[in-house]
Amino acid sequence: MEIAKTEQDADAARRAAWLSASAAARRTSPRSGPPKALKRTVRVALAAGVLIGGVVLIMPDDQGPKAPPPAPGPAARALTAVTGGAPASVADVTALITDRAAWVRTHPKDEASWAVLGSAYLERGVRGADSSFYPRAEWALRRSLEVRPKDNLDAETGLAALANARHDYAAARTLAESVRARKADRWTLYPPLIEAYNGLGDAKGAAKAVERLLELREGPAALTQAAEVYRAHGWREDASVALDEAIAHATSPVQKAASLVAAGDLAWERGEPEAALARYEAALRTDPGAHAALAGRARAEAGLGRKQDAQRDYLAAVAVLPRPEYLLELGELYESQGLDGDARTWFGKLQELAARDGSNGVDDALVLGRFEADHGSAHAAVDRLEAEWKAHPSPAVEDALGWAMYRAGEPEEGLTHVRKATDSGVRSALFSYHQAVIERELGQSGAARRHLQDALRTNPYFSPLLGPKAKEALTALGEPPEGGPRDMYGHVAAAAASGPSGSGSGSGSGGEGSSSSGSSSSQSGQSGQSGQSGQGAKRPAKPRPAKPAKPSQRH
Repeated sequence: MEIAKTEQDADAARRAAWLSASAAARRTSPRSGPPKALKRTVRVALAAGVLIGGVVLIMPDDQGPKAPPPAPGPAARALTAVTGGAPASVADVTALITDRAAWVRTHPKDEASWAVLGSAYLERGVRGADSSFYPRAEWALRRSLEVRPKDNLDAETGLAALANARHDYAAARTLAESVRARKADRWTLYPPLIEAYNGLGDAKGAAKAVERLLELREGPAALTQAAEVYRAHGWREDASVALDEAIAHATSPVQKAASLVAAGDLAWERGEPEAALARYEAALRTDPGAHAALAGRARAEAGLGRKQDAQRDYLAAVAVLPRPEYLLELGELYESQGLDGDARTWFGKLQELAARDGSNGVDDALVLGRFEADHGSAHAAVDRLEAEWKAHPSPAVEDALGWAMYRAGEPEEGLTHVRKATDSGVRSALFSYHQAVIERELGQSGAARRHLQDALRTNPYFSPLLGPKAKEALTALGEPPEGGPRDMYGHVAAAAASGPSGSGSGSGSGGEGSSSSGSSSSQSGQSGQSGQSGQGAKRPAKPRPAKPAKPSQRH
């Protein structure tokens, strides 16, 4: 395989193709000033060598031939950033690829440089949403293993990160846990391990891995990663604190922009589009190459009713960062405006992109399943997502599978899966909306009303297509009848005194809905009794994972 291929030419060709398809003008904002000075000493976690997106660039071992440091310039900046614990820009990573490729061409027995080259290829692919770099990454990492087949932990860790990028979280976990079994204090293994646990829905494993990473390394990049784990547990305030500290302690524009994008994503999920917009714009001022901020800004603009601005920013984002989820969001934005032809165009591009990703080993089953459930064949979505759920049972896959089952005419089975996603602790307006729609279909009006309220309370702008439908459905359900808890939850408080059969006049669906998820069990005394009212035992709540210490509590 040729390793001296000109990366700039490939990027230019891909960018031109997307620009031609979208006819969109990209817009970026001026760069801001330097990051703020450190406000206080905190113990934070930066896996020195973790690039944006969780990809690990490896610091060479003491064994094997050593590559000389690159000449001053982009490659040297990239290597310095990596070994010093900071992310690097796309241009600098590309320069590092060129430098290491030239070195291993004349020094093919340098397994450490092969591992650096493979991880740099991977980071380049992740940053540009270009899966064509993944086969090159795998090739270089496996060459490193050929040179040193035993205890080549650098290459094995790189392969774990590659498996995550391809959405093969089970393989990533196996590789990272194998490294941990031999070298548990090797901090570079924890970022891919955390991502794998998240992809598999293992919240406890992710929390423990984050805590261990915090003990091993210091710096803002791991704060961003820890914030993702906090968010997945539903600990949004903790996530916000971690991201604020990561932004304050960032040492480069790329690093600061990454934390700002994550903070924008969190604000968006909380239903705060103005705050999210401010974070995304700050990220673009800090680093105009933070293209994920363009998509985030488009999402926030759509929520604020600025749909023309949202279209422009989505088109600019997919021109340089064609992630499948962005294409789905853009298609649905067009559909929400009645522009079905434009929507179909972008849905077609989504399928083309997924096919290209598949040829490079990437499994886009989750986003394809979501697309097919709402815009294609619901039965095909069920088949795809069932296989994905068996391999990677995360809350996101669980919710998507339940929704696809409902769309395919299996609401009872679908509700079982959607409830599990809602019970996971992830605060998602989409999850709540899906649960409400299925409950309404099954006649569970009280539960449907509560979950619609929860969806709109969490984020009333969660989808340009579904947000308005949620409001319409809540209006159609109207206010609950007079009588309070008896009519809403299918029982009355005095029912306990009349024995286990005292269910009163409420419908069975109301009692079921009251114990369906953590979000609807806030009336703890009532819901505890509703589980005794002829509907079977209440489903036990999932145990809450051990919570990693908040960054602000660390010394």
